[in-house]
Amino acid sequence: MMSLLGRPDVDAGEVFVNFNQNITSLAVATSGSYSLYSLSSVDSTLDKIYNTKSDDLFLIERLFESSLVAIVSQRAPRKLKVCHFKKQSEICNYSYSNTILAVKLNRERLIVCLEESLYIHNIQDMKVVHTIRDTPCNQLGLCALSSSSEHCYLAYPGSVTSGEVQIFDAINLHAKTMIPAHDTPLAAIAFSPSGTEIATASERGTVIRVFSSQDGSRLFELRRGLKRCVSIVSLSFSTCAEYLVSSSNTETVHIFRLDRSAAENSDHGKQSSDDWMGFLSKTVTSYLPTQVTDVFSQGRAFASVTLPEAGVRRMCAITTIQKQLRLLIASQDGYLYVYSIPSVEGAECQLLKRHDLRLDDSYAMDVKGLNSNVSIGGAAGVPNAAAAAAAGDGKANEKPGSSSSGGGNAGASYASAVKGDEPAGGSSSST
Repeated sequence: MMSLLGRPDVDAGEVFVNFNQNITSLAVATSGSYSLYSLSSVDSTLDKIYNTKSDDLFLIERLFESSLVAIVSQRAPRKLKVCHFKKQSEICNYSYSNTILAVKLNRERLIVCLEESLYIHNIQDMKVVHTIRDTPCNQLGLCALSSSSEHCYLAYPGSVTSGEVQIFDAINLHAKTMIPAHDTPLAAIAFSPSGTEIATASERGTVIRVFSSQDGSRLFELRRGLKRCVSIVSLSFSTCAEYLVSSSNTETVHIFRLDRSAAENSDHGKQSSDDWMGFLSKTVTSYLPTQVTDVFSQGRAFASVTLPEAGVRRMCAITTIQKQLRLLIASQDGYLYVYSIPSVEGAECQLLKRHDLRLDDSYAMDVKGLNSNVSIGGAAGVPNAAAAAAAGDGKANEKPGSSSSGGGNAGASYASAVKGDEPAGGSSSST
């Protein structure tokens, strides 16, 4: 499906998968349709809350538990559609000068990433409030947006030759800081839930680093492996911010525990007398090359999972479900794995459930009407008259052939979708 990004997700029956910002739902796109699933009872069942036929999609982003979804199709890769899925309507669409490579959402901003530019929209009315132009070539659309409204930061690569991370304040619309994170180009970046920390991995894939997004100081250095370089595919903080999980093109998923109390003690020179690694780092490593001392000081994986097959793209997340910490692995061969996370370092993660995302669900809704011709967006950054009407009093002029749900009620639909005050599993008939 994502051949545009060098990711043939739909070839051989593969699917596109993506978690929402707070890991309460999962979006899944297959050839000719897409679905949204609730993760509230994923230990036992995977509840499909929405399903519709559509063009083949390569991007889906849902705004938390709201009714708002942003989608991009293979047929129109330069057009972003914003839909109210419960009202069965397309709210607006925007067209851009080049292929859309990534879309990110939070409650304040919607980010559209092109190869050499980033568009920042106000989520409340979809107006473009700022454009970052002439960014370093970003063919994979690598970027991250904090889910926090308080620390609403945007991160993107600052170089094509090294692992520089640019942090941009998406509310006040100015550059925050630049972090020289790695020697080689970036492969993955992710914000913590609060937006105050950012995790990075380079194309080499052996070391993951965590920095303060406020001042760029390094907080953690984590070693994924020593033997081989890999391509990091997914990097994600847990919803409690105490863990970091990464997946790559290998069969192994690594979980790191972020022990902030230990990091603070290290910063203040505190050391336990029985801490052998701490003793070694302060006495022996002073005689060793820098590359060797770095290895001793890097954190190791708290736990790991070995999956059946390498070479499969997997999106990972750690969240609390029914008061239990869970590792969720959504793979693009069509499965969602649910693991428990051990409380003791080095213990095994236990597989609790494997869901097949390609199976039909009798409870799914088949909702039509998301292909409305209504547009409240013209060329990127230049909303048309209908956009202005929708952003103001919600009265947009209908075009011939457009549905009523995308016309005069566009503003109201958008407001209700963003507000997200409807039950997450409610049917379209209840709205």
